[in-house]
Amino acid sequence: MGAQRSILIVDDEFGMRDMLSRAFGELGYRTRTEPDGPSALRAAQEDYFDAVVLDLSMPGMNGLEVLRQLKEHYDLPVVIITAYGSTQTAIDALRLGAYDYVTKPFELEELQTLVERAAERKRLIDENNFLRSELRKRYDFDNIIGQDPDTQRAYIIAAQVARTDATVLLLGETGTGKEYLARTIHYQSDRADKPFVKVNCAALPETLLESELFGHEKGAFTHAVARRIGRFEAANEGTIFLDEIGEMSPSVQAKLLRVLQEKQFERVGGSETISVDVRVIAATNCDLEAAVKENRFRKDLYYRLNVVSIHLPPLRKRGNDIEIFAQHFLHHYAKEMGRPAKRFSEEAMNAIRSHTWPGNIRELENAVQRAVILCNGETIRPEHLMIQPTDHKLRLYESTQVNSRFDPEEAGVETLPATASLKEVESFHIKRVLEYTKWNQSAAAQILGIDRKTLRNKIRDYKLQRS
Repeated sequence: MGAQRSILIVDDEFGMRDMLSRAFGELGYRTRTEPDGPSALRAAQEDYFDAVVLDLSMPGMNGLEVLRQLKEHYDLPVVIITAYGSTQTAIDALRLGAYDYVTKPFELEELQTLVERAAERKRLIDENNFLRSELRKRYDFDNIIGQDPDTQRAYIIAAQVARTDATVLLLGETGTGKEYLARTIHYQSDRADKPFVKVNCAALPETLLESELFGHEKGAFTHAVARRIGRFEAANEGTIFLDEIGEMSPSVQAKLLRVLQEKQFERVGGSETISVDVRVIAATNCDLEAAVKENRFRKDLYYRLNVVSIHLPPLRKRGNDIEIFAQHFLHHYAKEMGRPAKRFSEEAMNAIRSHTWPGNIRELENAVQRAVILCNGETIRPEHLMIQPTDHKLRLYESTQVNSRFDPEEAGVETLPATASLKEVESFHIKRVLEYTKWNQSAAAQILGIDRKTLRNKIRDYKLQRS
């Protein structure tokens, strides 16, 4: 059974209390018995119980009143014992929150089964509450690392908006901590006990994204063999985080606009109108204003999303924060992996300071984690970090053969003849940046100044592949 469970038995008959105490004691429970309502409430205040067995037919304090106070003040699962023919009283007890009931005379095994189920349910609820409490502690504004003024201002705005239901738009490059900030806003809001649901809008094609967000009915399309609720329904009363919102197609944008305006939608292939109460936090690493001007993003949706916008600056513009984050990740991963305390050599710290970190905090964290794994001694050196050079400039070399054409396999990624066409130059540069970012398309798109959809199209058109 694991840790010993405890049970409070409340009955005015000594024989019943004694019999139940011995029976549950044999099952491994720690038991406490009380003869009436007032003493039962004192016991609940003084001690911890996994479940309560309560006889409703007791003199003095009404059994239903005892039940109501046990639920209101201590949130304990209560199994009711009621007299034969008192069905209405049992129904009233269930309405007040009783877990279940048995009617006298009852089988002991039946009562034991109900108590075990009630105790297990409480264990799961307590565990869930503990995990949520830990999440609130983890995603707390007091845990903010760094001293950069722009970042501090961003978190001040986030703290102010967290307790409201306002839609929030998070702006910043890939890896700047937008998802962390979204979770922090959720877990410091009044919706913290409700779901936090994340959707990466760039990870799915248009048809699948619509189904993912809004669900579908059976037969709505091929392979739709059953009804499926979408992420908005799953996030009801909680928060939905729409990452890379700029990648949405116009048709999905229109449906999202309706949800923001009316809090209603229909599943794909369905006619039933679904109403939801969901707080929306969106994020993007692209310029939505430019996308609006180019008619790639709806202006009305942009205004709906941009109720409160928060910009997270890139790591390279956060000054001494780079060192603060590096030291934080170093201590964290050394402790997590049970490795000896480590420090950065001056050469390693200089490498960290001079790197431009196109992947931002996420890239820095990965580099430090990798260094902790690779370093067997106490000092982290540049070779442990494995940071790629930050020179983004193309090295174009003139070919001695005027009519030669660019051959990626022969020339490699570092050379390009002077006679290369504009398309070959573009293909070369995109491949160079992709290799530099280890084919992280979000980071590559940011460096190239284009969105991920455009980058994916160019990868397809130029038939680019990882070396």
